[in-house]
Amino acid sequence: MTSHFATVPVVNEDAAFGIIRLARADLDPKATSLNAGLYRDEKGNPWILPVVQEAKNRLHEDSTVNHEYLPIRGNSKLLEGARKLVFGAVGALNPAIASIQTIAGTGANHIGARVLADTLKPKSVWFPDPTWSNHPLIWEKADRNIKQRSYPYYSPTDNGFDFDGMVKRLELESNPGDVLILHACAHNPTGLDPSRDQWKSIADLCIRLNLFPLFDSAYQGFASGDLEQDGWAMKHFASKEGLEMAIAQSFSKNFGLYAERVGALHLKTTSPKAAHNVANLLEQLTRSELTSPPAYGARIVAMVLNDEELFAKWELDLKTMSSRIAQMRQALYDELIRLNTPGKWEHILTQIGMFSYVGITEKQAIMLREEYHIYLLNTGRVAITGLTRENVGYVASSIDAVVRKTAV
Repeated sequence: MTSHFATVPVVNEDAAFGIIRLARADLDPKATSLNAGLYRDEKGNPWILPVVQEAKNRLHEDSTVNHEYLPIRGNSKLLEGARKLVFGAVGALNPAIASIQTIAGTGANHIGARVLADTLKPKSVWFPDPTWSNHPLIWEKADRNIKQRSYPYYSPTDNGFDFDGMVKRLELESNPGDVLILHACAHNPTGLDPSRDQWKSIADLCIRLNLFPLFDSAYQGFASGDLEQDGWAMKHFASKEGLEMAIAQSFSKNFGLYAERVGALHLKTTSPKAAHNVANLLEQLTRSELTSPPAYGARIVAMVLNDEELFAKWELDLKTMSSRIAQMRQALYDELIRLNTPGKWEHILTQIGMFSYVGITEKQAIMLREEYHIYLLNTGRVAITGLTRENVGYVASSIDAVVRKTAV
C-alpha cells in the first residue's frame, strides 16, 4: 500500500545539529566541538549560572508555585523586565509597545515573521550576508511569497563589516515597507558589529527608505558583559520618533537556559491603539500554535530581572562568561601568531561574542573535521566558547596545519 507521505521530498539534516551529532559520536580524546552555540566553562563543561541556581532554589522553596497555564501573553513579570532590558526603564513604559512571551529567540523570530508577513505584506525581507542559518527557513515558512534578499555584511578581503556595501545595496534595491533583519549585538556568525556611528546611519536609512527593522537580540550582556552597551543599538532605534520596529529577544545564551526556551517579542508602534491591536493579533497567533508559553524558565528569568540583588549577581555572571570568551579569543590569536600561521588574524580580537569568522575556508573546515577531529561548520564559523586552556594550543596548531596544507 502506498503511503500518503510517499511524495514528501528528502529534507537535509540541519547543518549545525548534524555537526553536533558527529562531534558527540567522536570518541577520539582530541575531539573538539567548536560548533554549538553553548557556553562552556574552563574545563569544557556546561555551566549553570550561579544566579540561575539561586533562583531555582527559591522557586523550589516557594509553596505557591503551581503548574497552571500562563496567560496567552505569558509571564507579565518576565515581559516587564524584558522590555526594560531592550527599551530602558523609561522606554519600557511606552504604551505603543506590544509584547508577548515566546519559545525563545526562534519563537520570537517566527511570531515576528508571521505578524509582519500578515500586516506589512513586505515585498522582501533583507538578511545580512551571512546570517543565522535559521532566519531564511523561518521566513520561508511564514510566507513563501516574500522574496528573500541579502545585503553585504562580511567582507572576506579584510574580515570586517562591509558597511558601505550594506548601505549601497539597500539604497539601490530595497522597497518601502521591506523588513530589515538586524543583529542587535555579537552578530552570528561573524562576531562583527556596526559602530555606534554606523548604527545611527542605519537607523536614519530605515527612516529615509521606510524599512521596518527587526532586531534579533540573542546575546545582550553576553557579548561584552555590559547590558547597556550590548543593547545600545535597540534603544537608539526605539528613540527615533515615528520609526516602528520589532525585537526578537532570547534568554537562552545570557541566562544559560538553552533548553527552557525563554524569549519575548516586542513591537514598537506609533500609537497605543495600534499596539493594542497588534497585541491581540500576537495572542491570536500564539493561541493557534501553543496556547500558553512554558512557565518554568520564564519564572527564573522574571525573578532575576525584577530582584535588585539577583540582577546584580546576574551582571557578574555575564561578566564571567564574556571575560572567558575574550580570554580565549586572545589565546587563539596568540597561538596563531606564535606559530607564525600564514595570514592575518587580528580580526579574531576585534570580533565580539560567542562566534568568530576566523577566516577558514570550507575545504579547511572539512580537513579540520576529518583529519584533526575538530568540529565546526563548513562556513568556518568557530564557537569561541568551545576553546579552553587545554585545547586552544591543539586547535591553533591544527588551523596552522590546514592553512599551510592548502596554501597556493
